[in-house]
Amino acid sequence: MAYDDLRGFLSTLEKEGQLLRITEEVLPEPDLAAAANAAGRIGEGAPALWFDNVKGFTDARIALNVHGSWANHALALGLPKHTPVKEQVEEFARRWDAFPVAPERREDAPWRENTQEGDDVDLFSVLPLFRLNDGDGGFYLDKAAVVSRDPEDPGHFGKQNVGTYRLQVIGRNRLAIQPVPVHDIALHLRAAEEKGEDLPIAITLGNDPVMAIVAGMPMGYDQSEYEMAGALRGAPAPIATAPLTGFDVPWGSEVVIEGVIESRKRQIEGPFGEFTGHYSGGRRMPVVRIDRVSYRTNPVFESLYLGMPWTECDYLVGPNTCVPLLKQLRAEFPEVQAVNAMYTHGLLAVISTRKRYGGFAKAVAMRAMTTPHGLGYITTVLVVDEDVDPFDLPQVMWAMSSKVNPADDVVVLPNLSVVELAPAAQPAGLTSKMIIDATTPVHPDARGNFSTPTKDLPEAKDWAARLQRLLSEARG
Repeated sequence: MAYDDLRGFLSTLEKEGQLLRITEEVLPEPDLAAAANAAGRIGEGAPALWFDNVKGFTDARIALNVHGSWANHALALGLPKHTPVKEQVEEFARRWDAFPVAPERREDAPWRENTQEGDDVDLFSVLPLFRLNDGDGGFYLDKAAVVSRDPEDPGHFGKQNVGTYRLQVIGRNRLAIQPVPVHDIALHLRAAEEKGEDLPIAITLGNDPVMAIVAGMPMGYDQSEYEMAGALRGAPAPIATAPLTGFDVPWGSEVVIEGVIESRKRQIEGPFGEFTGHYSGGRRMPVVRIDRVSYRTNPVFESLYLGMPWTECDYLVGPNTCVPLLKQLRAEFPEVQAVNAMYTHGLLAVISTRKRYGGFAKAVAMRAMTTPHGLGYITTVLVVDEDVDPFDLPQVMWAMSSKVNPADDVVVLPNLSVVELAPAAQPAGLTSKMIIDATTPVHPDARGNFSTPTKDLPEAKDWAARLQRLLSEARG
């Protein structure tokens, strides 16, 4: 089932027992973020959270942890909620192959119901804002989809970027934005500022569940997130035209904010508790001037708690990081079997591959580090054999503990790029990267004693299914 807006998805979550309504009055701080934080600690079936009785707000509707479990992630893709994570990743990869699916343009978008313009813009009157972590420098919009266009080629639909970037509210009509240098919006901003021009943007809040997934996906520069959303939905993504910028935005958004990133203006932004599980400090960041806000009547404010994993952020960007890396690597190295890059948005990647010859696994790892996502994120690559499931950590740890000779199988590469948010980087934006080759050596590499490995018995797979069936029957 394809969802056209957040509300439709929330209704399904409630029917499936994956939405919990909190009816008693809560404090905006710390209760909202603390509840979302706690949801990440109660297991993989955690529900989305709904709050509409928040002290100090007369008319708040807040949704948290919407993608915050594998059950919810499965439902977002129209799969049964008990679909195992490996099967979700495999289905994600299968749907990727349908890309591109052209979007469907619609009129009468629900966010056109209400408007603020010019001096009347006041985010505080539209959104029930609250801090996510007690050390945050202010209020953040952290689950928005930000739309920008290439100033050098504004008519190219594929180069129109839809990405998720952190946005700090610094005034009733001002935001500070962090455009990470490896991301497309940073390229757009650089091109605009080289011309001395502002960069128009549209910021959409409360989007359909697949749009939230693709906005955080590492895709090619000229690949459209809307066309990828159509492939993942199995139906064209509904879009509408934003009235001020003329940009293409999701039809079903709760709120659409339009304005510009002001050329060469910077203001202190941060600190913020990041997906790395650490605070990133305050830095001078570009400033957004908001010129128009369009919003649904009684808008739902969707926010996302992030901090020490696992949080909703990790569920949201897990498969959508694994699959692009898998497809990009397999295009050049068809021997690659699977990629697990779910850990801290791919700062660590586990890759299983066959080998053509000795040293091949290290070459695959180096290529992973130079993919669009790898340039800014992958700092450690652990490579395992094709018969090791990279999503099965006991198997991965077995390979690492039994097949790695640190003198020959660990490679450290100094002074490579990484996102400034990576807490181990020194200075920010630079780090050493590491390859760990935990594969079995093949010719001409004749090291070690790996000639007689044990294998699962041929009947074990059938017995696993049989035991699961018997266990299910015994539990009723």
